[in-house]
Amino acid sequence: MSYLDHFIFTLYPYIALSIFLLGSLIRFDREQYTWKSDSSQMLKRGNLRMGSICFHIGILSLFATHLVGLLTPVAVYHAFGLTAEVKQMMAIVGGAALGVLCLVGLLILLHRRFTEPRIRAVTSFGDKVLLLWLLLTLSLGLGSIFVSVDHLDGHVMMLLGSWAQHIVTFRSGAAEIITYVPWIYKVHMFMGMTLFVIFPFSRLVHVWSGFGSLAYLTRAWQLVRPR
Repeated sequence: MSYLDHFIFTLYPYIALSIFLLGSLIRFDREQYTWKSDSSQMLKRGNLRMGSICFHIGILSLFATHLVGLLTPVAVYHAFGLTAEVKQMMAIVGGAALGVLCLVGLLILLHRRFTEPRIRAVTSFGDKVLLLWLLLTLSLGLGSIFVSVDHLDGHVMMLLGSWAQHIVTFRSGAAEIITYVPWIYKVHMFMGMTLFVIFPFSRLVHVWSGFGSLAYLTRAWQLVRPR
């Protein structure tokens, strides 16, 4: 195992989570006027609603399923009668469906941001980097599905879960667990962890406000009307 592997898969997760939590707290404390999603609805409605709904349902569901899938101990799955093979098949089918849904929404939002002159004019460099980073991360995740179908024994899924559980429980040897995991998983993991680094400096901070209020899940669609 190289030093780079050790850094990325042992130390970097803690660096990313520290920046994610502390950065979000500092931004909320010092720059509350920037704590927003910068909606472009007022500039052009078009297919914003479809893109936004697909993207948000997809990405939030992917985050939740990744969290549950990686952090649930193997013994819990076995207690419910799920084998490693069945768990992997569930991950493939569910990940593919949610990934495609998220991808459709993201492509719609990207098309708006990059092709509409007025929206493009108010889109910051950081927003462009964030959207493209999300696209690449999502594409790698979808690409890993094709690698997964070549080994349906569930072994790689168990290794990835063991790595995540070692990280959250502060156990040593996390990087060694995934030494021989295919490269596409490792790049996807790095891209995903880096999203936590980007999070406090981007529009993504508005997610905190959504999680902080259960009313967010049932609120009416917000309309911006001209006078």
